[in-house]
Amino acid sequence: MSPTPKRQFALQGAAVILVLSIAWPYFGWSAETMPWLETSLAIGGVALIFATLSRQPWWWRVIHGGFMPLVWLTHSLAIDPMWFLAAFILLLLVYRGALSGQVPLYLSNKETVATLAELLAERGDCRFLDLGAGLGSTTVPLADALPESHFTGYENAPLTWLVGRFFSLGHANIRWRWEDMWRADLGEYDVVYAFLSPAPMARLWAKVETEMAPGSLFISNSFPVPGVVPSAVIEVDCTPARPLYCYQR
Repeated sequence: MSPTPKRQFALQGAAVILVLSIAWPYFGWSAETMPWLETSLAIGGVALIFATLSRQPWWWRVIHGGFMPLVWLTHSLAIDPMWFLAAFILLLLVYRGALSGQVPLYLSNKETVATLAELLAERGDCRFLDLGAGLGSTTVPLADALPESHFTGYENAPLTWLVGRFFSLGHANIRWRWEDMWRADLGEYDVVYAFLSPAPMARLWAKVETEMAPGSLFISNSFPVPGVVPSAVIEVDCTPARPLYCYQR
């Protein structure tokens, strides 16, 4: 089962219905007060089982397991609803990609950036595109290391784009775009880099095949293209492992 938002609501809803369909009649017939703490924990446990059986990504499993217990906790603490609104807006500003494209915020580590810099240096001056550029943790240090090359970052989450835009100031060889990555013309670039999630890889590969020119290079951090053998796999010396799957066009 793919990790779309509708399916996540369905999994959580199924857990709620299953647990309440058992708990409500039981405590109603015995004239006992519903133990909402235990009930919320049971819903979280069942939702976690459903998410695991349907092979959801690990972050969705954590969300499913903790969602209903957190609902009970916040209700018991009588937290002002405005805090929830503020938290939702903040999450939307940072993790918009997770909602719109099933792409959480991943940041490339220093070891990966160093490996990319070596790979790009071997190719000479090039045009590099970072899809889902986040805070600029890849684009900015690469632009510093390779001043003759040109770098473009696409990011659609407003707050992360703003932070990345700040870090990219003063770099004449960086274009920082607040834009959906699916609108990028991959044919304009020699190297396209993505650190996304398994969910969009098949669709992204179709875009790569359609738009990228012969001789160009597509690199995916950690997530291979399903059913496609990479031209090379570069093992980055870091923990956790972050292999770079390289696809020569």
